[in-house]
Amino acid sequence: MSQALRNQCTTFVPGNHLPTPAETFQRMADWCQAHQINHDVYGEGDFLQAFEAKIAALLGYEAALFVVTGTMTQPTALQLACMARNNPVVAMHPSSHIYLHEGQNYQLQDRFSVLPVGNPYQTWKLDDLKAWPDDIAAVLYELPMREIGGQLPQWDDLEAIKAHCQQQNIHLHLDGARLWEAKAWYGREYHEITAGFHSAYVSLYKGIAGLGGAMLLGDKSLIDKARRWMQRQGGNVVHRTPYAVSAAMQFDQRLAQMPALFERTQQIYEIVRAYPMLTPNPAAPQSNLFHLYLPVSEVKATAIRDKLAKNHQIWIGYPQQAALPNQSFFEWYVGDHLLNMHDDTFRSVLDLIAAEIA
Repeated sequence: MSQALRNQCTTFVPGNHLPTPAETFQRMADWCQAHQINHDVYGEGDFLQAFEAKIAALLGYEAALFVVTGTMTQPTALQLACMARNNPVVAMHPSSHIYLHEGQNYQLQDRFSVLPVGNPYQTWKLDDLKAWPDDIAAVLYELPMREIGGQLPQWDDLEAIKAHCQQQNIHLHLDGARLWEAKAWYGREYHEITAGFHSAYVSLYKGIAGLGGAMLLGDKSLIDKARRWMQRQGGNVVHRTPYAVSAAMQFDQRLAQMPALFERTQQIYEIVRAYPMLTPNPAAPQSNLFHLYLPVSEVKATAIRDKLAKNHQIWIGYPQQAALPNQSFFEWYVGDHLLNMHDDTFRSVLDLIAAEIA
């Protein structure tokens, strides 16, 4: 139902423009021809290795491995860290993707145990980690934190966590699903942000808008072990080329666009201030992702969404129920759509939402 409504819309608020399969595949074919791309074979090939090396150099790591999914990538990195320390304990925020959205794979596959760290609605600090008396093998930190509106920890707080993990021989892993969106607020290069993380995962389909896939980064020893473990999990597909090409052909362009997306998010916040019934979280943007809270239930928010889609061909996303019964929120990623949307058009969308709330 919701997908059919989305397909009939002509104005989209969150996210990036989604080309048709024909458009995507044609662009991929043209790019492959222009750059003389050959298929990898089970992950071996000049193009794929060059792309892995490019991202490793950008993030300051010795090696990188293209992986089909992030869900396969992150538990593997954490499992390897636990095996190296003969300790199954991993600490992470309770909003972490592994904790919430991966079917408890870490638990049901006996890979490691999770200690939740910090307040579920805030970024966490070193004191939150120290509150656990246990010996900890690995720690995961997500930058930015999607489930709490794209929040980022203060730089000094992050540096303190890095230093502590280094001193205590704790493997610090970066969930960088949206790392590309973190640079603008920090005002630092990517390798500065990742410095101190023993391993990192980055997505190639979220901000980069590829067809799928991820990179795992770390030292050569970790990557060599991870390569074998991906094979054991069925991730050794014969050709990674389609996924890698779809990301590589627009990688530089997407990264170059990130400052403009953050600037546009700041402008969006200023416009939203004129609508007191709409509340963004966080209060000021820390990335080009935020949550917009409405004083209505998810059921009502869905009805508003569907009405705008049917009557105005406007798509505003997927509402989620908040803690209060008469409160819900939309996750809005400021991408191509909002970047290119005129302010008056955006105000008209907010006017329609506000009219339905009143």
